Amino acid sequence: MKPTSITPSTSRSTKFDTKQTKLLRHSTNTLGSGSIKDAVKLPESEDLHEWIAVNIVDLFNQINMLYGTISEKCTSDSCPKMSAGCKYEYYWSDGDQSINFPAPQYIDYLLTWVQDQLDDENIFPSLIGKQFPVNFLHISATIMKRLFRIYAHIYYEHLDYIKQLNAVEHLNTSFKHFILFVQEFSLINEKQLAPLADLIHIITSSNNASFESVSSAL
Repeated sequence: MKPTSITPSTSRSTKFDTKQTKLLRHSTNTLGSGSIKDAVKLPESEDLHEWIAVNIVDLFNQINMLYGTISEKCTSDSCPKMSAGCKYEYYWSDGDQSINFPAPQYIDYLLTWVQDQLDDENIFPSLIGKQFPVNFLHISATIMKRLFRIYAHIYYEHLDYIKQLNAVEHLNTSFKHFILFVQEFSLINEKQLAPLADLIHIITSSNNASFESVSSAL
């Protein structure tokens, strides 16, 4: 697979039908009220698969744009491995092979792979009445598991630069949204969340985690 570079995209949401757009608006409005925990909950009488699909697209766009803010600092020289601190390292799986790529190449591959899933009408249907595949929740869990690795890399390797950009609060809010969503629908298990376990505890129990408290959790 030879992916092309990904740039932040908002085009996916425009493919949604009216109902899916309303679901996204519901989530956005609830987020605006200040309650992320309420915003991720499945609205009454709505379809679980549609709700998860809408939120995955939204969260993908968030992490895509967040990574874009630090991508100039994430190079093959500065990040020769896709790591989250010294304990965790991620390899790209290509068939039976596990390949050690520099972080920017790994993330480029990852974002391209996710975009391919979102663009596949057989996985993320945008047409009214088209059914989701029977393994949709499994695919969704795989997507979220992989996107989590980008957050882990940013927190461990680029937090100082995020602070320089005055974007720590923005990163924390996005990650809190991501975590509460995957916890609500059991999309990532505790073992896979281990690299940021302490941070998750701090962020989900606080409305405004400081740079110092975030740093101490890594």
